Formats: sequence, C-alpha cells, structure tokens
Amino acid sequence: MVFEPKVNVLLVDDHPENLLALEAILDSLGQNLVKANSGKEALRCLLNQDFAVILLDVQMPEMDGFETATLIRSREKTRDTPIIFLTAFSTSDTLMFKGYSLGAVDYLLKPIQPEILISKVTVFVDLFKKTAEVKRQAAQLEAVNAEISRQAATLRKLALLLDLAHDTIMVCDMSSTIIFWNNGAQQMYGWAKEDVLGKNSHLLLQTKFPQPLEDIEAELVCEGRWEGELVHIKRDGTPITVASRWALQRDENCLPSAILEINNDISNRKQAEEERAQLICEQAARQEAEAANRMKDEFLATLSHELRTPLNSMLGWARLLRTKKFDENTTARALETIERNASLQAQLIEDILDVSRIIRGKLRLNLHPVNLVPVIETAIDTVRPAAENKAIQLEFVIDSSDYSPGGHKAPPLLPTPHSLFLVSGDSDRLQQVVWNLLTNAIKFTPKDGKVEVRLECAGSYAQIRVSDTGIGISKDFLPYVFDRFRQADSTSTRSHGGLGLGLAIVRHLVELQGGTVYVESEGEGQGATFIVKLLLIEGSRGTQQQGSRREGNYASLDLCHPRPLPLTGLRVVVVDDDIDTRDFLTTVLEQHGVKVTAVGSVCEALVAFEQLKPDVLISDIGMPEEDGYGLIRKVRALEAKRGGKIPAIALTAYASDEERMRSLSAGFQMHLPKPVEPAKLIAVVANFIANPEMNSQLPLV
Repeated sequence: MVFEPKVNVLLVDDHPENLLALEAILDSLGQNLVKANSGKEALRCLLNQDFAVILLDVQMPEMDGFETATLIRSREKTRDTPIIFLTAFSTSDTLMFKGYSLGAVDYLLKPIQPEILISKVTVFVDLFKKTAEVKRQAAQLEAVNAEISRQAATLRKLALLLDLAHDTIMVCDMSSTIIFWNNGAQQMYGWAKEDVLGKNSHLLLQTKFPQPLEDIEAELVCEGRWEGELVHIKRDGTPITVASRWALQRDENCLPSAILEINNDISNRKQAEEERAQLICEQAARQEAEAANRMKDEFLATLSHELRTPLNSMLGWARLLRTKKFDENTTARALETIERNASLQAQLIEDILDVSRIIRGKLRLNLHPVNLVPVIETAIDTVRPAAENKAIQLEFVIDSSDYSPGGHKAPPLLPTPHSLFLVSGDSDRLQQVVWNLLTNAIKFTPKDGKVEVRLECAGSYAQIRVSDTGIGISKDFLPYVFDRFRQADSTSTRSHGGLGLGLAIVRHLVELQGGTVYVESEGEGQGATFIVKLLLIEGSRGTQQQGSRREGNYASLDLCHPRPLPLTGLRVVVVDDDIDTRDFLTTVLEQHGVKVTAVGSVCEALVAFEQLKPDVLISDIGMPEEDGYGLIRKVRALEAKRGGKIPAIALTAYASDEERMRSLSAGFQMHLPKPVEPAKLIAVVANFIANPEMNSQLPLV
C-alpha cells in the first residue's frame, strides 16, 4: 500500500469551541489540522509550513480575517494559498465582495453544513497533492532532459559518422552548385560523380520545395540547419520523396560557405502512409455505414412493432364483431379501440412524412401572426382525455410579467393580455409542436403525475415551458433527445412505444419558425422540462392575417364548421380503385342524403360523368392503367355545360406538399390526404355547395 503524506490545513478562529467543531468536521479527511486562535498565530504557522487551504474566521480581535488575508497575500510564498472565509455575524454583500477581492476562494456563513465544508476542503487538499506531485515530476523531468541532452550530443557525433557511411550525401556551395557527391547519392539518383559536379543541384534534380527556397535559406542561415521533405526526379525520370536535412557550413571567418545535404528516400513510407490514411477513411466510412444500417434496422423493427401492435387490436376486434354479436357497451368499446388505433397509425405515418419533408427541405409553412394562447389551449384540449386516463394533473399557466419587446414590462398584477403572445409562425405547426411535447410528457409521466404548460415572456421572446414529473432523462442521453430515430430505450423490453420522431420534428418545426427548443432534466426520475422560445411581434396586430400558402381557391374554407346546408339530392361521383375506400366514402356521403355513384377506374368515371352530370367529383390519384391526373385533365377539357367546371377533390394517400401542388395545378380545387375524417369530408363538400361562386374560379390547366 502506497503511503501518502498528510497535508496541512490551517484552522483560524478566536473561539476554541469553533476550532474544536471544525476539527471534528474535518477529522475524517485524515489530514494534518493546524489550529490558530488569532491572525498573528496564523501568520507564524505560515512561516514554517505550507498549507493546502486556510479556513479563516472574519471577526477576530486585534487582527480580523480580512487584515490577516491581506498579510498572507503580501508574501510571495503564501500568495496563492486558498482562503475560505467563515463568519456568523454578517451576510452583507459588501463584506462578501471584500473577501473575494482579497483572493478568497469561498465565503461561508455559520452555521456551516459539514458536508459542504468537507467537500470544499477535499477539493483543495486534492489540488495541493496534485500540485506537489507535478512539481516532483517536473524536477525529475528536468534531470532526465539534462541526461538526454548529454547523451544526444554524443549520439550526434556518432550519427554524423553513420550518415557519412550510409546515407545519400551531397555538398553544395551557397549558389547550390554541387561540390561533393558520395556513392550513396550516385546509387539513389543514378548519376555518377563526374556527371554532376559543378551543376546546380535544384535544376539537376528538379527539386519541388514545400515552401519558397528563399524562406528555407533564411532559416538555414538563422538556425544553422533545416529539415523537411523534398520531391526529386531521378535520372530515369522516376519521382521520389526524400527526407532532407541541411546543415550550414561556415568558413574560418564564420561566413556561410557550403550546405551539407543528407537525403533519405521515403517514397515507400509516404505511399504506405497514404494507403493507411485511405484505409482509415474507408474504415470510418464503413463504420458510419454500418452504424446507419443498424439504426435503419432498429428503426424498421420499431416501425414494424408500432404498426403491427395497433393492427392486432383492429383486426382482432373487427373479426370478433363479424363473428359474434356483442352487447352495446362491448361494441362501443371495440369501435373506440379500432378508431383509436387507426388514428395512432395515421399519426405514425404523418410523422414519417414530416421527417421526409424536413430532410428534403420541402416542408412548407403558412406564416402569419399567431396568438399562442388559443394554439396551446387547443393542443391541451386534444391531449386532455389521455391525461385524464392516467389521472395526470394537466395545468396551463400564463405569465406576462417579463414582457418587454418594446422595452417595457407589463404590470405583474394586471390580467395577462393574450395579445402579448403574438408571434410570426404557422398556427397548425405550432399546435403540432405543443401537441408533440404534451403527448411526450403524458407518455412518460406515471399515473397521478403532473404536466404543466407555462406560457411566459422572456425579454423579446415568448417562452413555452412544458414540464412533467415523469421518468426524466439521463445526462448521457440529453444531447441526443432531439435526434431522429433516437430513443433512450430502443430494446424489445421498453416500456413506451413510438418511433423516436416526435421531438426531432419539434426541433425542426421550431427552428424553421425562427425559434429555439431545448430540454432540461436533473436525471432519471426527476422529470423533464422542454422550453420553446419564439420571437414576439411587438404589440397586437389584430386578427391573424391569411398566410401566403393557399390550396387553390379553397384555402380559407372552414372545414370544422361548414354552413349547415342540406346535401340531400347532391350528385357525387367517387373514383377509387380500392373497393373498401369506395364503400366507406359511399356510406359517409349517403348518410347525409348524397346520391353517390362509385366507380373503380377512369374509364368508368367518364361514362358515369356523361350519364349522370354530377355536382361534385371525388377522385383518387394513384390508380392502375390511368391515374387521377389523367381523369381531371379529361374532365377540364370538357365544355362547362358538360361538366368541365365541376368542383373536384383529390382524395389520395400521396400526402406530400409536392403532390398537393401537383394536384392543384392539374385542376383539382382541394387536396385531401388519406385517411380522411368523415366530418372533414362532409365539411369540404358542404363548403363547395355553400360557395358556388368559387367553382368558376378554377386553376388554369
């Protein structure tokens, strides 16, 4: 067992009982505790001993702690000794600042917490030991270097003899004319001595320098030597790389007279280094590819699990409902399960599409002034059932006390004006951000926990804080929380589902709208807080303006509250190659009195179109033989009286922004991605009928 010498810790206090208390606290450190009951006694101790740290009482008679510290700092030997001030008489900031101005490392108020004092003293004890060890090693290193220097001088003499015997050596005058050429040079370059004497070495060997020759010569004159790598051309035209060492020779007047040049062929070594570097790059690329492949496999496995799990419940209940008659409650529960799991699958697909749009830079935002209060309230209303199912307390707090985009704070006692929280953003995407954060918080918060959304002003920014009392985030995983496909637990035994996309989408959506998002957590079991910061718009701008992105002429339709117009007798042609989709759409529309003709191809649609003269066309895009784009082009080619101006809806599983723009350009007025909510479909059709003047304002084909 290695014996470690004890280090000295100086305890200074005019009360013996305080010294005893400090000694009792620090005794467990096993160090040499030196006690002094006055400043003068402390200074005497410092004359004879070195201390790792000084614990110095402030209030002492004759010479207080500050005066003692001043004298300690005035001596070269003790100038850097750490001082921790202790006091029970004043918490004044002035005294505290005075202590720190005298070089104190800390200022502790009595009564002192033993654990805190022990931890602080331990730091300086360890630092003292390490400093002493560094000094010891430095002394040893100096002795070793001296020995190395002595041996190096001897080795240089021996090396010179060896170089002359084996290396390629030439001597040139100060104009680079060759005056000596040894046998090693003849063997390496291919020229005999008589062929090179009197010639310029750089022209003969076609030397390529790593830097200007003038700089090399200047270094040679200044330092007496130069080393570097050169490229020479041999007599047979082969290029070689040499490690070149130049030594300046001086005459009896100490003037430069010649250059001794020793060259070693390192072409093979350079080639090996290049091959090794290439191999390292290839290995790194392969490792990255393997890591990406593993991440892809993990993602696909997770995706398969997340898609198959809801499918199991959906197919199971569907088959049970087909084979057996249940009571009303069981049937309702089965339908609710099927609907919930279908919505879950739709959300998973939407998350994947969002990530795809983000990666390709194709995600579009409808930017306009947005009031964050209703956005957050809507998101909370959406997740409230999930919170109630787990008995989670869900709270929304609004605090505008720090609002100052114009340089003024709102009075903290006044009610919060919601107009203070206006930002420039996409209201739907901001709602998605809040919804994702709330869903994440509820997912990872156990039963009877709490989730709080706090909306506040932080200078010129609106700040949304989503806090939970959930499982928390480990410090190791914190840097990767917002990475795509990254999950703290991706094993098959994990407790929580999901693809690891929600928070990545949150980060990209917030950054696209000029904001920032970050997370705080004290560790596992300590909950987490996600903070979103968005730049405030100064003052209220009134009603939110319409964004620049529009879906044909129907971007402003109210899909949630259509005008209550009767649809009875309305003629609609539905075109989709999937029979289940046709049956679903037919059922939804017929429940509202619509006369539906459902067909499975473009040819059948054109026949039905000529015979029925429908009021609305609903068509799929992806169909065999001929797609929905071909259908709408043929319809738009018809005269108006034959249906060329009919309102047309593209209802498709192609949900990207590019497909939406393509469908609108082709002649559809509305693009609805599958799956579509029945209420939304009816709302769209109702708005077509409620706004007949818009039907004539078709996009140009």
